[in-house]
Amino acid sequence: MQTTATPTHCPYCALQCGMNLTPTPDGGGSPVEVTERPDFPVNRGALCGKGRTAPALLSPGVRLTSPLIRRAGVLEPAGWDEALDRIAEELARTRTEHGPDACGVFGGGGLTNEKAYTLGKFARVVLGTSQIDYNGRFCMSSAAAGGIKAFGLDRGLPFPLEDIPRTGCVVLVGSNLAETMPPALRYLTELKQNGGTLVVIDPRRTRTAEQADLHLAPRPGTDLALALGLLHLVVAEGRTDEAYIQERTSGWEEARAAAMAHWPEYVERITGVSVPQLRETVRMFCEPESAMVLTARGPEQHSKGTDTVGAWINLCLATGRPGRPFSGYGCLTGQGNGQGGREHGQKADQLPGYRKLDDPAARRHVAEVWGVDPDSLPGPGRSAYELLDAMGTDIRALLLMASNPVVSAPRAAHVEERLKSLDFLAVADVVLSETAELADVVLPVTQWAEESGTTTNLEGRVLLRRQAITPPEGVHSDLHVMHELADRLGVEKGFPTDPEEVFEELRRASAGGPADYSGITYRRLAEENGVFWPCPADGSADSSAEGSGSGSVDGSAGGSTSGSAGGSAGGSAEDREGGVQEPGAHPGTPRLFLDRFATPDGRARFVAVNHRPLAEEPDEEYPVLLTTGRVVSQYQSGAQTRRVDELNAAAPGSFVELHPRLAERVGAVEGEPLAVVSRRGRAVAPARITTSIRPDTVFMPFHWPGEGRANTLTNPALDPTSRMPEFKACAVRVERVEGVG
Repeated sequence: MQTTATPTHCPYCALQCGMNLTPTPDGGGSPVEVTERPDFPVNRGALCGKGRTAPALLSPGVRLTSPLIRRAGVLEPAGWDEALDRIAEELARTRTEHGPDACGVFGGGGLTNEKAYTLGKFARVVLGTSQIDYNGRFCMSSAAAGGIKAFGLDRGLPFPLEDIPRTGCVVLVGSNLAETMPPALRYLTELKQNGGTLVVIDPRRTRTAEQADLHLAPRPGTDLALALGLLHLVVAEGRTDEAYIQERTSGWEEARAAAMAHWPEYVERITGVSVPQLRETVRMFCEPESAMVLTARGPEQHSKGTDTVGAWINLCLATGRPGRPFSGYGCLTGQGNGQGGREHGQKADQLPGYRKLDDPAARRHVAEVWGVDPDSLPGPGRSAYELLDAMGTDIRALLLMASNPVVSAPRAAHVEERLKSLDFLAVADVVLSETAELADVVLPVTQWAEESGTTTNLEGRVLLRRQAITPPEGVHSDLHVMHELADRLGVEKGFPTDPEEVFEELRRASAGGPADYSGITYRRLAEENGVFWPCPADGSADSSAEGSGSGSVDGSAGGSTSGSAGGSAGGSAEDREGGVQEPGAHPGTPRLFLDRFATPDGRARFVAVNHRPLAEEPDEEYPVLLTTGRVVSQYQSGAQTRRVDELNAAAPGSFVELHPRLAERVGAVEGEPLAVVSRRGRAVAPARITTSIRPDTVFMPFHWPGEGRANTLTNPALDPTSRMPEFKACAVRVERVEGVG
C-alpha cells in the first residue's frame, strides 16, 4: 500500500470531482480515506457526501470478493477458472445453437474508457454480436441526438464549467444540481454573485429552484411547447440575432414557422406557465450579451426528448449564443463516464472515436486497428430497452457489466422477468446488485481505487483515475475478465489487461474521429488536470484530422470543427490548467464551435419541431402524472450507495411526494404508505406532502428496489431517434393502502 496521498477522482457522477486518497493509519474499515484536492478545477476541493464516503465500498464486508455460481438454484462461492469456463461454455453454446446475435452484452456508464472500449470490441470481435448497448442510453442519448442534428457533434458541455459564472443568464431545464451534483452548485452561486441571473425550469420547487431568480413549474412533458413558446416571443419581440442567423446557421425559416404556431396563450394552456413568466424568461435570456441553456434528464427522458433538445437549441441559435464566448447550449451528463462510455463502442450504433458503425470508412479504420476484416464486424444492434425486452426470446444469453436494470430500467418488473427468462446470465460487478442476484455466474471486479483508468467528464475533459490500493485477493478487473473470456473463446490476442496498453490502442482507434483522443497520453493526464477532446496527435491547433468517417455529416473531426475563446482549437495556457505540455502536442479543445460547427458547411442547423402530447396522457383511470428523479444521498440504482450506512441514514427509502390538494383528495397522510399505480404495475412508499410540487403531479426517486421501485411504473415508450424511454412522465393514480389509518 502507498504511504502518500494518491490524486484521483470520485467514482460517482460526471463531475468526476478531484480527491486525494490517503491510507488509513489503523487499516480498519476502509483502507483509505478521502481528503481534499483543491488543485482540481472542477470541484476545487468540494465533495458531496457520496464522494466523501466512497471508500466505504472498498471494505470487504460490503463488496463481492469471490465468484459465485448458481447450483441447485442458489449462488455459491466458486473459483475463477470454474466461473470463467462456465461463462465461455454458455456463450459458445448459445452462439453455436442460435447464432451470434443470441448473445447479448449490456454495459454501464460507470466503466472506464478502457473497459467500455474493450467491451465493445469483445462483443463485435469475439462474440460477433450486434446486440450490445449500455445504461447510458437512459442518460444522455436525446441530448446527444439533438446536438448531432444541430451542431454535427455531441459533447455534453461544449465549454468548461468555469464559463458558467461568466455568462449573463443561465436557463437550467430539468436539473436539480443541488442534489445530483452538489459541488457544481457553486457555479450558479458565482453566476449570481457576478450579476448574472438564473432561470430554473422544473415541475418541483427543488433546492436548486430555490436559488433561482425565476422558477417556472411546467406540467411534466411540456418542455417542448415551452421552448417553442419562448422562441415565438423572441421572434415577436424582435430579439433574434439576424446577422448570426445569416452567417452561421441554416434552416431558420422552417424552424421559425414552427415556433410561430406556438403563441404564448396556447403555450400557457399546455404548460401551465403564465404568459408574463414566459415574457420575463425571454427578457432575462436575451438582454445580456451572453447566455446559456443547460438541459438534463427532465426534458430529455421523453419519447420526444430529441425534439425537445432541438427546440432549446433553436432558441439558443436564434439569439446567437452557440459558438460565442460564455454562451451556448450544453447538456449536464449524469453518469460518471456517461460521456466516454458512449464515445468508444458500448453504444449499439457506434465504434471508438464516436464513429458510426454503419459508416464504411469508420469500419475500415477500426477494423485495421483491431486486425480484423471490416466485413466481419456486425451492424448496429438494438437500443438498451429493446435489447432488454428481447431477452429470453431473440437473446438467450447475456453478459452484463456494471449495470442494475432490475432497478434502473423502465417497466422494471417486465425487465426483471425477461432477465429470469434467459438461458444464461453472467454479471460482473462490485456488489451483489438486484440484477446480480438473478445471475447464473457473478464475477467480483475491481473498483475505482483499486485500478487505473481514464474517464471523460461532462465537459469532455479526459481524466486519469490512479490506483491507490491493491484489490482484495480473489478480485480481478473487468479487463482481466474479457481477456480470459476472449482466450477461452478462441481469440488469444488483442485483449490486454494493462489499462494503459488498452488506452494506447484506443488512441489509434479514435484517431480522426469526432472524439479524437490520439493526442492524449497517460503521461499528459498524470501531469495535467485533464485534456479536452478533440485532441489529435498531429499537434496542430487548427488542422482537420484526416482518415475515416465520423459522427459528423461530412466525416470531419478534430480541431477544424471547433475553437477556443481565441479562435484556435486548443486555447490558452489558462485553458489547460497546469501541467507540462509535450512539445508540439495539441493542447486539447476546451471550447467548441467558436470558428465553425462540425457540419459540412460549418453552419449550425435549425431543426423544425412541433409540440406533441406525451406517449401516455392522464385519463379518468390514471388522472395524475408521475415524474421521477434522484436524492442527494443516493446514486442511480443505489446498488452501491445503499450499502453505505451514513448515506442510508440520510435517505433510507423511497417516498411519494405530492401536493396537499392531491393528498386531501386521495386521503393521504404524511409518512403513511401510499400506492402509486400505472398500467405497468404498483409501487408503495410513504407519503411526503409538500407545496413544492404541482397538484397534478407526484414524484418518486428511483434508487430503491422492492415495493417502492419507481421504475415498476415508468413507461418504456421510446424516442424515435435516440431510443430514450419516457422515464419522466407517465399516467398514474394515487390511492391509500388498505388497512392503514
